This record gives sequence, C-alpha cells and structure tokens, in this order.
Amino acid sequence: MSTTGNRFRGRGALLFGGLGSIVGFLAFVEFTSGVLQGYYAPLLTDIARHLGVNDADVNWLEGSQLMLSALVVPALSKLGDQVGHRRVLVWSTMVTLAASIALVVAPVFWVFLVAWALQGFYVVWLPLEIALVYLRSADRPDSAVVTRRAAALLVGALETGAIAGALAAGALVGTMDIRAVLAIPAIVVGLCLVAIVLGVQETPGASAANFRIREFDLSGLAWVTSSLVLIMGALFVLRGTGVSPGHGGFWLAVVMLLAGAAALFRFVAVERAHPDPLIDVRMFTDPALWPVFATAGLFGVSVLGAQAPLSTFARTDPEVYGYGLGATGFQTSLIIGVYLISMVAGALLLPLVSRWATPRLALLFSSLAVAVGFALFLPFHESIGQAITNMVVVGLGSGALVASLPAAAAAAAPREQTGVATGLTNSVKTVGGAVASCIFGLALATTAFASAPEPATSGLATGGTAGSFSGYLTVWILCSATAVISAVVLLFVPKRAFA
Repeated sequence: MSTTGNRFRGRGALLFGGLGSIVGFLAFVEFTSGVLQGYYAPLLTDIARHLGVNDADVNWLEGSQLMLSALVVPALSKLGDQVGHRRVLVWSTMVTLAASIALVVAPVFWVFLVAWALQGFYVVWLPLEIALVYLRSADRPDSAVVTRRAAALLVGALETGAIAGALAAGALVGTMDIRAVLAIPAIVVGLCLVAIVLGVQETPGASAANFRIREFDLSGLAWVTSSLVLIMGALFVLRGTGVSPGHGGFWLAVVMLLAGAAALFRFVAVERAHPDPLIDVRMFTDPALWPVFATAGLFGVSVLGAQAPLSTFARTDPEVYGYGLGATGFQTSLIIGVYLISMVAGALLLPLVSRWATPRLALLFSSLAVAVGFALFLPFHESIGQAITNMVVVGLGSGALVASLPAAAAAAAPREQTGVATGLTNSVKTVGGAVASCIFGLALATTAFASAPEPATSGLATGGTAGSFSGYLTVWILCSATAVISAVVLLFVPKRAFA
C-alpha cells in the first residue's frame, strides 16, 4: 500500500509538479470553500423547516461552526508546520466531506448541529495553502511577490465560489427536495478532495515523523476549548430557559459562564508559561496590536454573526407576521450575491480611498459604512430593494475591513511575529462572530412573536417558527453599535500599521 501510494504521488509530481499548476488546484479548493460559505445562507429558513426548529435556532449552527473554526485554525496550522501542510489539508478536507454528507442524512437538529460544526474544518484551507505556496517558492528571489499574487488568486476564487454558491442554492431550493439541495456541497467537496490528492504536492521536507506530541500545546488547546464550550453552553441553556433569575436554568447558565471565565484565565496562564504556545496571548497586551484585535472582534459581530438573521428575515412572510421581506430562496440568494459583490468592490476601492484620504481614515469610513448600513435597517426594512441598498452600504465597508485588517496586524506586529498576528486577527474575528451568533439566536428566540401578530395558522409547515421582530431590531442595533465602537478603536491603532 505504501509503495503504491508513493508511486502514485510520484506520478502526480510529474504531471502536476509546476507551482502554477499547484496554485490552480488550490484555487479550486478555495472555490469550494467559497461555495460552502455562500451556499447555505439562502437555505437557512428551509433548513429550519426541514429540521422542525425555529428560525432563531439556525444561529446556533453559525455559532457552533465559528467557534470550532476559532480552535481549528491555530491548532491545524501549527500541526501543518510540523507534519506537512498538504497532509493536514487532506485530513481537514476528509472531515469536511464527511460532515457535508452527514448534513444530507441528519435526522434531527442536534446531529445536524454537530455535522455543521465539523464542516467548519474548511476554514484552515487558506492558511495551509498560502504556507504551501510560500514554502514551495522559498528558493526563488521573488517568493514574496509570488505568494502575494497566489493569495490574491485564491481569495478571488473564494469570493467567486461564494457568489456562485449563493446563486446556485437560490435557484435549486424551489425545484428540488431539500436533501437533494444539501447534497450538492458534498459533491463539490468530494471533487475538491480529488483535486488535492492529484494536484497538490507536500511541503518539501515534511513528514509525519516530525510530529512531537510533547512539543504540541495540548494543555492550551484543552483549556481554550473548555472555556469556549462552557460559554457557548451557557448561552444555549439560556436559549431554552430564558433569562429570568427565577428559573433554575438561569443559575446553571451563570455557573457555566463563571466556569468558562475561569478556564479562560487558566488558559492565559498556561500559554504564558508554554515555550511554544498555541496562541501567543502576550500579543493581546501589545499596545500596537490590541486595537487591531479589538477591531477585528467587533467587526466579526456583523460580518459573521449577522448572516443567519439577515437570511431568515428575508424569508419571513410579512403577510403572516407583519414583518419580513417574504423573499423566495432565489431572491434571498440575489441579496446575498449583491452583498458579496459589494464586498469585493469595497476591497478594491480601499487603495483608492486610502490615497485620497489616509489609510486610517479609509478604515474609519469603512467602519462607519457598516454602522450606517445596519442602522438603515431600523427604518428601511419593508422591501427587497431597501434591504439590497442597506447591504450594499454594509458590503462596501465590510470588504475594505476584510482586506485591510490582516495587513494592519502584520504591519503593527514585530517582524518575527507577522504570521501569528495575522492568524490571530482572523481567530478573534471568528470568536466575535461566534459569540454574536449565539447572542442573536437568544434574542430572536426569547422574545419570539412578542411584537408580531399571531400567524393565521400554526405549525411548522406554515412557517410558524419565525424569530421575533424585536430580536431582529436587536441584531441591527448591535451590529451598528459595534461598528461605531470599532471606528473609535481604530483611532488607537499605531501609524506604522497603516504604512
């Protein structure tokens, strides 16, 4: 078996050995990542009906996946450095494929929730791919330029996949059974795994024998996992019991939150003492870096946490509940597609605005654009045209922030820690989105139907599971407020981060 595998990989090296060919295969991997990120958004209401849960519960899907993503990226990135980036890329893709298949056959919500969370292993693909390209081009004098160009191509493929995924899902959801619609991503991920096996070579010199379990920060991983699970679990308990102190579940949630905070403090102590920590927590106290991390966390609230509420609000029938857009799956996919296109436009416009003003002012304008876009939802939320207008404003600001925050972190960090700082920016953003998703799910569930007329008929088939209008107002207000706060925090980012 081993000899056959080596021969196969050798033939693959002869057929697909060039760096350009490898980048081409990696671009398909990122296209698949984009499909996974865009495909499900128009389907969230249909998924809720399929599983027999409230619209508010789909926020827990997003929250669980984002929380797992925050753990997966630093752990698997470090593992890739030890045993080989291609090897970890294959492993993570196999997990993603298994989870994508499980989503099709999941009989109940909790199984779907676990599979959805595990599908989040795809978030480590891009860091692994960039590391692969960098190390394979390290002996070239223009390796930095090659890596930047490859990264731009990969991100472009990701955005293309996200737009294609959203539009495809919207077009299919009204014509096929929901299980058949959910099977499409599994097929794409399967093709992605084949592309990696056939077209991507391992990092030079990498070997599974390089792994040293004693050197891997397992204790740090265990403590941060415990902390995040306890905090998310507390919010999930509150979702089921409400926030009334008179209920026993409330005090259980309080105990879990306190235990989560204690585990987090222990994690910080363990990381400070570890010679090669999973997360270098000292960077969070760096006066040049903490404003960038804080901005990223606040930005994650809107760019990641608000995706599910925006999708379910678009699908909510105003004739039944008195609010919502009553959009079809395809119309929802168009809203999401326009939003993604506006994000690309925002990223492309950032250099122009930076030259016209200054880089700091450009990011301030971007944060304020996100704040204004979500604030516009408060008076203007009654038509698809109004929603698209609001999301274009949000997308322009979000695209600029997505493009600029990692670069700002890299510039503000010491030269030997630029990669770590960039990765932490993404992790903090993900944690911000995960916590926001849970809070938004709680807001939409605990006040459900409080501000809307009773449905004409009841039952899941008629859509009697919408979130509350007051909950959606809470989402828009919090997204706008955190964007304003991030604009203020940007004033504390050092000048060198905008060089």
